[in-house]
Parts: sequence; structure tokens; C-alpha cells
Amino acid sequence: MAEILAIKPAAIDGPVIARLDKGVLRLTLANPPANALSLAVMAALSAELEDAKANKSVRVIVLAAAGKVFCAGHDLKELTARRADADKGKAFFEQTFSACTALMQQIVRHPLPVIAEVDGLATAAGLQLVASCDLAIASHEATFCTPGVNIGLFCSTPMVALSRNVSRKHAMEMLLTGETIDAATAKEFGLVNRVVPREYLNQIVTKYAQTIASKSSLVIKTGKEAFYAQAEMGLADAYAYTGRIMVENMLARDAEEGIGAFIGKRKPEWSEE
Repeated sequence: MAEILAIKPAAIDGPVIARLDKGVLRLTLANPPANALSLAVMAALSAELEDAKANKSVRVIVLAAAGKVFCAGHDLKELTARRADADKGKAFFEQTFSACTALMQQIVRHPLPVIAEVDGLATAAGLQLVASCDLAIASHEATFCTPGVNIGLFCSTPMVALSRNVSRKHAMEMLLTGETIDAATAKEFGLVNRVVPREYLNQIVTKYAQTIASKSSLVIKTGKEAFYAQAEMGLADAYAYTGRIMVENMLARDAEEGIGAFIGKRKPEWSEE
């Protein structure tokens, strides 16, 4: 039976619902109707991600959302209300965008794989959330956009994650036009891995998650960290760095066990060392 994680007293009621089942932690945005990234939502999601690091039962994280909208980005009403502040909202705007930047980097640097399960609209910082995850699987009904240009606020921070997932031309197309793309186009651009029927979305995401959860968590952590580190390096530095990582990995007990199991044609027994 699945375990409901009461990491905080309000964990079951929102704004983020946490559910752990067979090593897969499902974090569901539950801030209807738009699942906007208010400061409270970002704080709750960040806390769940941090708590997952210390829970050895968690091996993979799935980020999903309740309702028809995956995530509509920042809470524009919350931001606009602070224009009445003495500084016209500057301090609050800085706090909000800083919190969002920290959250996105927390996902990228998290030792566990994070999979976005997207059904509905992912826009602006909501698209940034999808692009920051390690994998993204979407339903046929999912849509994506960076519409800031339409309201006088260019999607500059979402651009960071977007431009690290898709080509420059595709990123600029989305950023300059603000138009919505469908799931098939998002896959063509490289923003999502798979597009599947809505009725099978949860099942397929769970299969991916459980497949990854069956691997050595030490090896997954090592590989994820190395992937993002080498991506920011020049070619020679990247090879030098990953060469060192390969040597360290080969010396790990799980590499010895995994290779031995492969040669011996048996199932490996991971020690996570």
C-alpha cells in the first residue's frame, strides 16, 4: 500500500501533496486553479525536495500537478499586490525570483532523478519547472509557452532552463512570440521526452520511475551530478573530469557487484556503496 508522507502537518492538504510508493516520491502541486508558484508553494516544494534527500526510502521523485493546469508560473496577483509597497515591490520581486532560481537549481542539483509528469498548461516559470527536471513526460493535451513578452515581462529566468533543453532558434521562437506550443511540438523541440495518451500518463511515468529506482542510487547520483557538471565545461575539460568520475565509479562496490552480476548472468544486489 502506498504511504502518505506527513512531512509537514499540511502535507496532505497542500499546496504540495507528497506520496511515497515503492521508492517513488510523487510531489503534486495542489494550488488551484493555476498551481501558481507563489512564495508559499515554492517554499513547500523546496522543503519536500530537501526532506527527500534524507529519506533513504526515496529513490526517484515525480513532479505532477492536480487540475487542468500543470503550473501557470509565478503568482502575478501576489506580485502585483506588492506594487503598493514603499519600494514599489522591488524587495518582494527580488525575493520571489531569487526563491524560484534557488528552487530550479535545487532540482538540477538534487541527488535523485526528478521526472516531470505534465498534463495541462505549463507556462512561464511553470515551463521552467518542466525544463529543470531530468526527464519530462507529457500527455497529448499538455501545452507549453513562455508568454511574458505578451504582458511586458520577458521570460528571462525561464529562458535559462529553456535554452538548456532546446535549440537557440526554438527557444527564441517561444520567447519572442509568446505563442503556445502543443505536446508534439514540445517533443520535437526537445523539451519533453515522451508524449502519451492522458489515460496512460501516470502509468508510463510510474514505469519510468520504477525502472530508474531499481538501479544503484549511488551510481544514479554520481551520473546525474557528472552530467550537469560536464555540460558546462569545454570538451577537453569534460573528458578529463568524466574520466576521473569513471575511475571513482569503477572503484565503488556497486560497480564491482554490477559488473560481476552481468558476467555471472545474475541480478545485482546493490549496497549503495
